[in-house]
Amino acid sequence: MKKKSDLKLTPESVHRAPVLQDLLARAQHHQQAEAVVLAAIPESLRDGVRFVCCQEGELTVSAESAVIASQLRYRQHEVMEAVRQNDLFRYIWKLRVKVAPARYKTAPKTRSRVLSNENARLLKEEAGHTKDKNLREVLEKLASHVRT
Repeated sequence: MKKKSDLKLTPESVHRAPVLQDLLARAQHHQQAEAVVLAAIPESLRDGVRFVCCQEGELTVSAESAVIASQLRYRQHEVMEAVRQNDLFRYIWKLRVKVAPARYKTAPKTRSRVLSNENARLLKEEAGHTKDKNLREVLEKLASHVRT
């Protein structure tokens, strides 16, 4: 088993592993291609779009929602014309847009609302008219949550 220090990614370990060098070179190439493609996409749509691949004249991008995907499809000729300005994408003839929703979304924080005096009064009034004992207790407890 290797030591923990041997497993760290250092410039020396990258030079010793040709597979890792190849992987890093491909990642950099993909990142440069993505920058070119995203620059060609209208600014209002860029947030939800990612470059996937380009094979055999087919440029594939992914969109977070169907709305963004349909807007991209509507403007595909404009996007392809802008992308073709770069030598890397000179022979693009088709734009394929796939919908791939974001994996993680942060849920908005929920805030408890303050019960107004008017609503508390209405709850107490309703509790007074209710014949069910359990419901009356619940309504009175809710009415007591008012902040002054």
